[in-house]
Amino acid sequence: MHASLDDKALDIIFRDARTPMHWSDEPVGDDILQKLWDLVKWGPTSANCLPARIKFFKSAAAKEKLRPFVAESNIEKTISAPVCALLSYDIEFYEHLPRLFPDDQSAKTWFNWSVDHATTTAFRNGTLQSGYFIIAARALGLDAAPMSGFDNAAVDAEFFPDGKVKSNMLCGLGIRAEPTPARAPRFDFNEVCEIL
Repeated sequence: MHASLDDKALDIIFRDARTPMHWSDEPVGDDILQKLWDLVKWGPTSANCLPARIKFFKSAAAKEKLRPFVAESNIEKTISAPVCALLSYDIEFYEHLPRLFPDDQSAKTWFNWSVDHATTTAFRNGTLQSGYFIIAARALGLDAAPMSGFDNAAVDAEFFPDGKVKSNMLCGLGIRAEPTPARAPRFDFNEVCEIL
C-alpha cells in the first residue's frame, strides 16, 4: 500500500470538518484560492477533461450581484462568507482535450458527437471536481459550505450568457464562527455497503 494520511489529517478533512452556518471575519487571501485550484486540478476526471469552471465572489459588490439568485435561507451564509465560489462546468470541455489528453488527439470525438453525452460527462466530472474542491479547501485550513439553493437558470443567464458553462453549486469558503455545528448522523458500513 502507498503511504496514508495520519488520523490528524483525516480528522481535518473528514471527521472534524463541519459545514458552517456562520462565518468569522477572517479573510481568505487570493494566494489561498490559487493554492486551492492547484490541488483541485490534480484530481482524476474522464480523459482528464477538467470541466470545472470556478468564479470566486470575494468583494461585497460581487456578492451582491449573486444575491438576487440565492434562496432566502442561503443568503446570509452566502453573502457573509469571505468568499463564495460558484462551481460550474463547461459543456464544451472537449475543445481542450487536444491539450489535456495529448496521448490521443481523437479524444475530442469521444464527446462532441452528442450535446447530451457531453453535458452528462461535464456535469458528472464537474461534480467530482466540486468534491475535490471541498476536500482541498479543508486540507488548506478552510471551512466549506456547499449549497444548491439558488436559481441555476438565472445564474447561468447572468454569468454565463454564451450558454457553454452551466452552474452546479455554490460553496462558501472561510473560517466558521463558533459554535461548531453538531455532527449529523451517518450510515454505518453495513447499512449501505456490500462486499461481493
